[in-house]
Formats: sequence, structure tokens, C-alpha cells
Amino acid sequence: MDDPSAYEYPSPLEGYENLPPLPNERENSGQGKAYVNPQTGVLSKAYEEFVDPITKSSRGAFDIHIYFPQSNKYYNKFARALWERIRREFPELRIYHVWDEPLGPHPIGMFEVNLFTPAQFGAFVPWLVINRGPLSALVHPNTDDELRDHTQRATWMGEKVPLDLMPLRRLAEAREKERVATVPAGTNGSNGLHP
Repeated sequence: MDDPSAYEYPSPLEGYENLPPLPNERENSGQGKAYVNPQTGVLSKAYEEFVDPITKSSRGAFDIHIYFPQSNKYYNKFARALWERIRREFPELRIYHVWDEPLGPHPIGMFEVNLFTPAQFGAFVPWLVINRGPLSALVHPNTDDELRDHTQRATWMGEKVPLDLMPLRRLAEAREKERVATVPAGTNGSNGLHP
């Protein structure tokens, strides 16, 4: 993971300031471990659309990279069977080619699935948790910061596969140089990273 201290984080309570304290009441059902939450009658907007800065474009909001050691016949066969099953069961998702060699930051064989809506995420991710078998999967959002998306914002299923971050670092450096070159004189052009 990229160094978490390299980034700034807004308060999780941004937009929820100056509200009454939450109740300490516990549920009567079960073991009484869960708190009773104040109901507003309104569901979070996150049920309908992904939060910013996740892209809402044709690129897809989330990428899921499913990895396999391409030289292992069993894993290779399992990956191709899983790829076929996903294409058949989730035809609405965008599913890419099965790569038998490293590609970009991905050091071993993999294929990619794109998710576009919270509903797709909610259906596919639990399905993949159960059906990925021995394979590892990287789940990451798509924002304008590929390096952070593949590191600090990434979630792994199974064993974490060490990524080759050099291509992503070079992309980030090139974008930063381009951004700095276009910053008007007299502004600081902060990118949200620590100085």
C-alpha cells in the first residue's frame, strides 16, 4: 500500500456536524450488541450512485482484477472457467480479455471486470467472494488518481498480489508535471498531497 500519510483525509463527519448526540440504546433482539440508530426515512445517496471522486463515466466506477499464476495449469483453467461464468451470469458487466502475461502494474495473469453502479457492485462482489475459488482479486475505484486507487483505496480478496507500481508512479508524475505547467501564476496548485 502506498504510504497513507501521503494523503489528506476529510473528516468522516463532514456534513454531519452540530447534530444531536446519538442514542446509547441497544437492540433488544440477538445479543444486544448492536445500537439503535436514529431513522430519518431517507436512505443514503450511496445506494443510488457512487460517492465522489469515483467516476460515473463510461470508464466504470470500479475495476476488479482477478489474478492467477499463468504457469500453473490448474489456476489457469480455473481462471478461464470463472471468466466464462462471469460473462454468462453477468453479461451487463464489461469483462476484458484474459491476459497470460504481466500487463501494466499487474505482474501475473489476470482479467478485469468493470462495475458501473452500486447495484452491480452489491451483486457482483459478494458473488465473487464465494465463487473466486483459489484466485486473488483486487477491487479498486476509478478516480483521477490511479496510483492511489491501486494502493490506498484498494481492497483485496484472497492473497495480495504485489503490484508493479512503477507504471502508475510514472503516470502520476507526468500528470503532476502537466498540472503544474497549467497552474496560473500566483496560485499554489495544491493537489491534496502533503507539501
